[in-house]
Amino acid sequence: MNLADLHSRRRTGRAVAGMAAALLPFDENGQIAEEAYAACLREIVAAGLTPAVNMDTGYVNLLTDDQRARVLRLARKALGGASFVAGAFIEGQNGDVAELYRREMGRIAEHGGTPILFQTARLHGQSASEVAGVYARAVRDVPAAYAFELGRMFAPNGEIWPPEVVRAIMDVPQITGMKHSSLDRVVELERLALRDSVRPDFQILTGNDLGIDMIEYGSDYLLGLAAFSPASFALRDRLWRDRDCGYLAVADALQFLGAVAFRAPVPAYKHSAAIFLHLLGKIPTPRTHPRSAERPPWEREILASCAERLHLL
Repeated sequence: MNLADLHSRRRTGRAVAGMAAALLPFDENGQIAEEAYAACLREIVAAGLTPAVNMDTGYVNLLTDDQRARVLRLARKALGGASFVAGAFIEGQNGDVAELYRREMGRIAEHGGTPILFQTARLHGQSASEVAGVYARAVRDVPAAYAFELGRMFAPNGEIWPPEVVRAIMDVPQITGMKHSSLDRVVELERLALRDSVRPDFQILTGNDLGIDMIEYGSDYLLGLAAFSPASFALRDRLWRDRDCGYLAVADALQFLGAVAFRAPVPAYKHSAAIFLHLLGKIPTPRTHPRSAERPPWEREILASCAERLHLL
């Protein structure tokens, strides 16, 4: 694909579907700040986005099984029947991979959520038929689910699949879309091209917080960055749909925030999110999970600049 082809793919006026991976906040005692979390989930819905819980932004790989179950209960209570997505995370668990996924997905479905399957290192390097076979068995009891393709800069259990694996997963009817988090525009464009040729109704959710303009080329999104300011993302999406040139300024300001928050080391973006939301008065402390990477002391100052550019301060 050359630059001329890329330009021809831009889809102005397209209605974009957005999801925000919610940050899990903590109070001064290091406990989950439940009321603030519920308020953040409701804010995402009020903006017109779908919240996603027990994701990387919610420290899913660092939570205990009981904590992940608690998050599902909080989401069900806070959202009162509104749609949400939740991660099915099985890394480090013993047993048949498909059955482990089915257990997690069943729990998510019981709480009213749509599951998204986190990858497991146990399937790394497996053939397309083997991976798709596991996923097909895993999702047989749910009406819809998402797959999650996660780069290892986020977590060691992630894997960017060969194209044949992606194609095989697209052939599983219950899997209606996938979140793609390679942070590589070219790879994502290849996913979009494959989708368009194989299964046009299959949803590609960009997870590229460093390239949020992938919505211009046909991706929808599921972003941790969207949880920083759901209303700003909703505004950007409306301006794109309406072909309004105001889109450019909002998109640039959001991408500036993304470049700051998702710089290396990438996992520390969760601390950036906590600082940003605390700066806006959304959560009680800027604390991150005790086992999560942290940002330097001057992070608040640079994030304040980002917030000012978005007219949030």
